[in-house]
Amino acid sequence: MITEENNNYQELTDTALKVREHIIRMSTDGGCFTGASLSAVDLIVYLYSRFLNINKDNLDDPNRDYLFLSKGHDVPALYGTFAELGLLEKERLKNHLLLNDHIYWHPNTKIPGIEFHSGSLGHLPSVAIGVAMDLKISGSANKVVCILGDGELNEGTCWEAMLVANAYKLDNLLFVVDRNHFQANMRTEDLIPLEPLADKFEAFGAAVKRINGHSFAELDEAFGAFPFQAGKLNVIIADTVRGKGLPSIQERADRWFCNFNADEIQQLLLELHGEHRTTLTSETLVVR
Repeated sequence: MITEENNNYQELTDTALKVREHIIRMSTDGGCFTGASLSAVDLIVYLYSRFLNINKDNLDDPNRDYLFLSKGHDVPALYGTFAELGLLEKERLKNHLLLNDHIYWHPNTKIPGIEFHSGSLGHLPSVAIGVAMDLKISGSANKVVCILGDGELNEGTCWEAMLVANAYKLDNLLFVVDRNHFQANMRTEDLIPLEPLADKFEAFGAAVKRINGHSFAELDEAFGAFPFQAGKLNVIIADTVRGKGLPSIQERADRWFCNFNADEIQQLLLELHGEHRTTLTSETLVVR
């Protein structure tokens, strides 16, 4: 069994902290989907650092892997990861919502590394299926990952996509559900209950693993088992916390979208670092 104690995940932890700093800084001058983005950070950092064959030098290589961010409002986590791993210049994050760039509330393919526009929920599972089918037909070994929100699963297209994926035995395809238990300004189970979620995926023919989406050890173990079962769609349900890293906004229905002022951003950066705040530099506290 892999544990946090006997493996070195410090680099991933440090990267995730920096990505959360980027998200906080983007939560001003118009704001962004802060709470939802913070829940997905560890997933996205892990995928690009350890699992996917995607880097700044192979974005046009047909042998790269593919990631589709179906819950497109989490794009601050994706852009923050791009910035930390060299796929996007860090300075460009300051252009969030400005007219001189393409960095805004949802993914834009004019940003290198973005495979497909998203924002209207429920559509990218089908796009990912199309790519996975093409790779199967051509005999390519590329992996295809699609990140979905749990509230997004209310879209019938997600379940139709799963039926198709299993009908065509797309075991090169992995759906990752950011299960933070919120959708917009409500808890999922208070609106349209999803549980027992793993049983539902299995009933649709998928091979399923459920993990703590903030544990790099559990992420390592789950993704290391890919593909889970020959001929089946792979699904990981990653239990996460909306607003992870900021106790003042964690699991708050009203902190789905946030637009903070400069003073609030500085306080949130201090809160993020918690007891380690003495290591903060003046550069870290810069809002813009």
